[in-house]
Amino acid sequence: MSAIVPKPLEPQLPALSETVLPALASLTAALGIPRTVLASDEEIQYAWRDLPRELREIPPELRDQLIARMCVAVSTGLFDGAMNYIWNAAILQLRTKVRNFGLSIVAQILQADFEEKHLVELQDSRLLELCLKLNLVNEDGHFFLDQCRDVRNNFSAAHPTLGNVNDREFTTFLNRCVRYALGNTSSPKGVEISAFISAIKGPRFTANQGGIWVQRLSETHDSQRQMLVGMVHGIYCDPNASEPSRLNGLDICNALKESFTAALRYDLVNKHSDYAAKGDEPRHSASLQFFEKLGLLTLLNESEQHAVFHRAIERLWNAHNGMNNFYNEPAFAERLLELSFQGAVPETVQEQFVQVVVCCYIGNRYGVSWAAAPSYEQIIRSFSPREIATMIRLAATAETTLGRRCAGLPSCRERFKRTLALIDPASIPSGVKAQYDHFLK
Repeated sequence: MSAIVPKPLEPQLPALSETVLPALASLTAALGIPRTVLASDEEIQYAWRDLPRELREIPPELRDQLIARMCVAVSTGLFDGAMNYIWNAAILQLRTKVRNFGLSIVAQILQADFEEKHLVELQDSRLLELCLKLNLVNEDGHFFLDQCRDVRNNFSAAHPTLGNVNDREFTTFLNRCVRYALGNTSSPKGVEISAFISAIKGPRFTANQGGIWVQRLSETHDSQRQMLVGMVHGIYCDPNASEPSRLNGLDICNALKESFTAALRYDLVNKHSDYAAKGDEPRHSASLQFFEKLGLLTLLNESEQHAVFHRAIERLWNAHNGMNNFYNEPAFAERLLELSFQGAVPETVQEQFVQVVVCCYIGNRYGVSWAAAPSYEQIIRSFSPREIATMIRLAATAETTLGRRCAGLPSCRERFKRTLALIDPASIPSGVKAQYDHFLK
């Protein structure tokens, strides 16, 4: 069972009824102005009542003087001033997140100088746009914070106001600042693009070096990770890239592939399709290998999957029929096993797949590649009902390679019986049950 994380406790704020509210009435009376020029007691009480729930979501380390001033402003009904304080706190926190991301890395992304002075001088609207670009706030956060910016500019104490803000409007404003700027203290760190690319293109990673880069990409935000993985894919597909750089890229992607977002997968497939559309065969072939090595073939369409399986099956068959097949088969058998684990075999190549695997498993007149047998057994145990039916039908047909071996070579027929023993009898389709029983006699 996962541990239950307790909610932070709400700050216990003092009551206002016996101190502040009577003082407001005395103050306005002393000045000779109506009490109605300030927020009513009811509005102040409701805003004060809702305040602890919002304060609870602000981490203690961010409850600074601006938050204290906001609370004082709320207690006196100065909601326009309170809005200005909480907005300033939100902006300061967003600037901190940009600093933590890395000003030099922001400069690389923007392709322009970006130092501390640029960050401080950045208008609020531009800061929000930058945070969206860096994925420090999501699209919802950008939308609502931009609304808050507009409200702050027109209704807070920072500028001449267009009207008054009531308690409900202030609480909504506060909630959005807390939710999208102050409440989330996570600050992903950016990855220095030039250093990453230099490392990928350099010598083969050491274990420690690879681990550091995996950690850095894990800690950055989704958008930059998507961009960097896309660059790795491009390097892998470059005909002029060195083999160490390709292997470095695969190491990174293999370690991160479980966290690939839908957008990242979509981007990789688009890049792969672009190579095919442009007729760039070297890059397209390398891209196919990239998906194959990462176990992501299911992202590609069936014709692409067909090409990969067909090539692997053909290589295994050539090794089986070539010289020293008993020694050469295991590597090709293991590769086909890895592919079969990535998803269902395309129907267009299923018959070829079944025939080659079973023929290799039962061997020829010279014997069997015993080192490859465990791979064949794993594949056969995983056969689908359709593949089981195909296997039995091919073995019972004299015109097929499998059928000729079973009919003409007693050792192969006996091995085929052992092949059938790898299949659970309950998985035998009814359409081939009679042929199955015949082979077991």
